[in-house]
Amino acid sequence: MASSEPTPRRQPFQLPDFYVAYPARLNPHVDAVRPRSREWARARGMLEGSGIWTERDLDAHDYPLLCGYTHPDCGEDVLALVTEWYIWVFFFDDHFLDVFKRTGDLAGGRAYLERLERFMPMGAEPAKEMPEPTNPVEAGLADLWLRTVPSMSADWRSRFAESTRNLLNESLWELSNINDRRVANPLEYIEMRRKVGGAPWSAGIVEFAADAEVPERVAHSRPLGVLRDAFSDAVHLRNDLFSYQREVEEEGELSNGVLVLEEFLGCGTQEAAEAVNDLLTSRVQQFEHTALTELPPLLAEFGLRPEEWARVGRYLKGLQDWQSGGHEWHLRSSRYMNQGALDAPAAAASAAASSAWNPFAVPALLPVGDAAAGSLAALGSNPRAEGVRARRYAYRPYEDVGDYTAPELPMPFQLRLSPLLDRARGNLRGWVERIGLLRPQPGVPASYVWDARRLEAIDLPLCAAGLHPDATQEELDLGSAWLAWGTYGDDYYPAVFGRAGDLAGARAQNDRLKLLMGVDARSTAVPANALERGLLDVWERTARSMTPENRRDFRATVDLMLDSWLWELSNLAQRRIPDPVDYVETRRLTFGSPMTMALARIGHGRRLPERLLTSGPMRAAENAASDYACLLNDLYSYRKEIQYEGEFHNIVPVARSFFDWDAERAIALGADLAAARMREFQRLTDHELPVVAEALSLGPEERAALDAYLEELRHWMSGILNWHQQVDRYRERELRRPLDPPDPRDWPAPVPTGLGTSSLRVPSLTRR
Repeated sequence: MASSEPTPRRQPFQLPDFYVAYPARLNPHVDAVRPRSREWARARGMLEGSGIWTERDLDAHDYPLLCGYTHPDCGEDVLALVTEWYIWVFFFDDHFLDVFKRTGDLAGGRAYLERLERFMPMGAEPAKEMPEPTNPVEAGLADLWLRTVPSMSADWRSRFAESTRNLLNESLWELSNINDRRVANPLEYIEMRRKVGGAPWSAGIVEFAADAEVPERVAHSRPLGVLRDAFSDAVHLRNDLFSYQREVEEEGELSNGVLVLEEFLGCGTQEAAEAVNDLLTSRVQQFEHTALTELPPLLAEFGLRPEEWARVGRYLKGLQDWQSGGHEWHLRSSRYMNQGALDAPAAAASAAASSAWNPFAVPALLPVGDAAAGSLAALGSNPRAEGVRARRYAYRPYEDVGDYTAPELPMPFQLRLSPLLDRARGNLRGWVERIGLLRPQPGVPASYVWDARRLEAIDLPLCAAGLHPDATQEELDLGSAWLAWGTYGDDYYPAVFGRAGDLAGARAQNDRLKLLMGVDARSTAVPANALERGLLDVWERTARSMTPENRRDFRATVDLMLDSWLWELSNLAQRRIPDPVDYVETRRLTFGSPMTMALARIGHGRRLPERLLTSGPMRAAENAASDYACLLNDLYSYRKEIQYEGEFHNIVPVARSFFDWDAERAIALGADLAAARMREFQRLTDHELPVVAEALSLGPEERAALDAYLEELRHWMSGILNWHQQVDRYRERELRRPLDPPDPRDWPAPVPTGLGTSSLRVPSLTRR
């Protein structure tokens, strides 16, 4: 049925004071685009007769105004095309709601979405590859794809098609939750909302509209990924606040951040709305932080040309325009709950800033000239937002945690240990001594981080025996060595580089480590210390049985872990507690989850199709398992990291900083999140992945491989929990014990100090 104007009624909460640091501007071509976009929608069958919209609905929603605010600098033709993209995506959302969500037709929704993918072909003649459209959504996508992709590269087409598929396909996730009357947990919600909410798709539109296509060699880097994700989260959380009344109260939707926090925190709607707004603020501030501190070194490292720097600058500015413009549109559109919102302080500050904005300023992260005064006015008008920022830098290290015991966590899977454990312990001791991990490293101050008793207290073969209970002796020894190398590195980097603030030295060490991992399974580099010798040994033993493709994939997971260690060191140098979303997502890398999971996955790679491994449910299951393990590690290592190491890369200080809570409540939150991720993993593996396997028509061998991989993930979680419960690494008696003095013959020789001698700290790798 066609929608109608909702009757204004009492709002469920008062809209919070939004952080809008950049002024919104309006494209001068909006009035010219309105009739053009209306006729485009009518020609595609989206208005009268569609059963979804009338012309009055389209005019009330005013998508030309949305695009005029979010893309203020493009010409009329580009603005018209961009507006038609947004008309299409909003029509799809309402059409899918009416046809499939309200009827609960999961099978019909899946067939509908699979057919839409055929309207985004990658070939040189896309018009010949498309089927004939059968409904307004297909007709709109076919027309828009053919008019947009000729001016963009193959890399952009691939990225944009992927984000469009995510936007379409994850609608099934919303539909599944509605059918089950299930509200997602916060970590799941943020992850899935990015896909179904469409903001990564909007970031692709920004590249097109602003003539700002991101160079391919940096498009998939961490800084650009964080910028895109922070932008997306802020867009979606803002929309959740404005659309709560329509989605939750009128449409029965369950995918709304305010509702998610209401349910998870057990709080009132107003408190949940304020928490969502704080998270929105944190994500915008994360965007600013990444753009200023991580992006310039990346562009310099990859040697981007001036024209490419300018494109990235226009892209950043386009994302900022979208944030502020999208906020301005939400204040005015009839789709949303916004009574009185234009009178809020942030809206007034934004309007004041807009009047001072210099439209001819060069693309930059921050506004220049008189516009900066408007931005500062917006900042000063929002003390709550500045409180979010200030708490991030207010950490007090080495706080006594008092009488602390890690909370109990659920473990529905039975622990199994390898019967080869005892022999693996002896073999690891021999390997560690041979590699030299129990000695100070020549020329590296503070590098004595392990002694024999510490190795015994860590007992990494116990962890490997739980992760791989059916491994051969060789496989168990190799798994133990990988765990020892990664854990040693995790201890080594803070001791050697973190306390000295030596980020350049850490980056140089990373570069040397990466040279050791040759895709041909052999390295032409010579290791210079125990960390490098250990990696070279485990890499060559692992890679020799892999295909070149598997080596590349596995090496990428090790690279991610190494780079995440630099992220931790950078935060320590700045004394900056990370944003909660950035923390959880990067924590998977610092913990080494992708690396250890890849070792299990590679064994089934030939039998598991790529579409299964990259499907939403599979990735969600891996992330849920990873987060469970990371959170339990945070809870068990709380005393070690906070009281003895002065660390803050732990869910407890992150939650305390963000929510302004005491430690007890933050610890409870960490335990609740771990339990929620475990429940999510069980639901995905018991219910959703079998449906995906059925849809992909997996054969008996592939289904057996899937079952075996999921069983390994269960072993992975139960083995990690058992290891934390049994070892002395996190117990106070071990934390208080000083390292045994090393053999005097192992002390490193004195190293020259002073200007120009830093390169002598660790010898450079040379060629054999």
